[in-house]
Amino acid sequence: MISFVLSLLALVLGYIVYGRFVERVFGPDDRPTPAVSQADGVDFIVLPSWKIFMIQFLNIAGTGPIFGAIMGMMFGPTAYLWIVLGCIFAGATHDYLSGMLSIRHGGAGLPELVGTYLGRKTRNVMLIFSILLLVMVGAVFVYSPALIMGGLTASWTGGSSSAMTWVGIIFGYYVIATLMPIDKIIGKIYPLFAIALLFMAVALLVMLFIKCPSLPELWSPVEPLTAQPVFPALFITIACGAISGFHATQSPLMARCVKSERMGRPIFYGAMITEGIIALIWATVASWFFYDGGATAVGSHIAAQAPEVVTAVAKDWLGTVGSVLALLGVVAAPITSGDTALRSARLIIAEAIGMKQQKLYSRLLICVPLFAVTALLISYNVADKEGFNTIWGYFGWANQTLSVFTLWMLTVYLVRQQKPYWIALLPALFMTVVCLTFILISRNGLALSPAVSYGIGIATLLIAITWFGVWKRKATSKQ
Repeated sequence: MISFVLSLLALVLGYIVYGRFVERVFGPDDRPTPAVSQADGVDFIVLPSWKIFMIQFLNIAGTGPIFGAIMGMMFGPTAYLWIVLGCIFAGATHDYLSGMLSIRHGGAGLPELVGTYLGRKTRNVMLIFSILLLVMVGAVFVYSPALIMGGLTASWTGGSSSAMTWVGIIFGYYVIATLMPIDKIIGKIYPLFAIALLFMAVALLVMLFIKCPSLPELWSPVEPLTAQPVFPALFITIACGAISGFHATQSPLMARCVKSERMGRPIFYGAMITEGIIALIWATVASWFFYDGGATAVGSHIAAQAPEVVTAVAKDWLGTVGSVLALLGVVAAPITSGDTALRSARLIIAEAIGMKQQKLYSRLLICVPLFAVTALLISYNVADKEGFNTIWGYFGWANQTLSVFTLWMLTVYLVRQQKPYWIALLPALFMTVVCLTFILISRNGLALSPAVSYGIGIATLLIAITWFGVWKRKATSKQ
């Protein structure tokens, strides 16, 4: 438990110290925000700061910080290091700067921001890439909560309720939430989702300190429970709990609702730190499950998948009522990311084609084909037992690759502004190598040998550093 406590304190200190430093680097001021200057009553609306934080937190906290953290702990306590360091120096910095840059550019979406700083060709690639990722999120985050809700309600109704029923209910909610003004649906029901999610986190945190299990520490010799190489697999597995490109597609939603730039650090940086705490809690719970006899205690196999770990731990630690509330928190996480994913896709498409979204008719023109494609992916999930795993695998890699584009865009912005660009450059270089090496070495990628994959990764790192140095010299000489 020492590693867990130190990691928890590190995340809090990271927000207070490094978060304030990143804020000073950007330099928020009192200029009018898009929520004020471009108010339209649909997407550009001033919301209370506490509600914006809540929505931002729920937008970005999908199943990644839960399932990803659980499976990440199969690599051993090293997972703590990536959650803490990744969250403070990569993920929260990525989320804050992308959110604030969106505010400075009138609430612009990620593809438009990338186009401004990395060129129009890159913008077009990002446009397609972002929409595909968001549609995958919408599809994946329908099916996973539907499975959990189907299991819960089936026990109450004698099996009369199925996961397919919940697929229809959740997808129907996504349709309504995507079309309606953000303060009518999302702004009103998210507090309920937040209660469930926070109860889950606090309840498990309390139980960890009550049970105080004997867990392996960072310095303990632990045999990993997976054959995958720590680098780069760990950094793809624990995605949303450390850094996630998906977050940069969500931050513009709240950038359109912020009344003052000075609210940025608690909203964007703070939400990511909070998500890191969620990931840290679940990683520690998984450590008990995998390494301290937890699997035996709940009668489950040591190689259980993440959803099985969640269900088993909730029932064993929290009892019937507590486990139901905890599982509802797990359900709330993907639902509150899936609805805003499709909303982001609508806004990105509208921004790309220049279509205003005040009228319902304009929203429907974009959403009907968007919903159709999402429905096809959901049906693929249902029809093929491996469909979910296939889509999730592509989502995980695409998610981290998206963060690479965002980090390079932020690096260019900071160079042009003559500000400390290294806060974005260092994570950009690291994640570039991670994503490239993963697709080279992964069995679902090119399946090259480790020697070849790592060699190409190192060569890419050197090329990227050289390219950046040459570009920076030219960019600086023009200023």
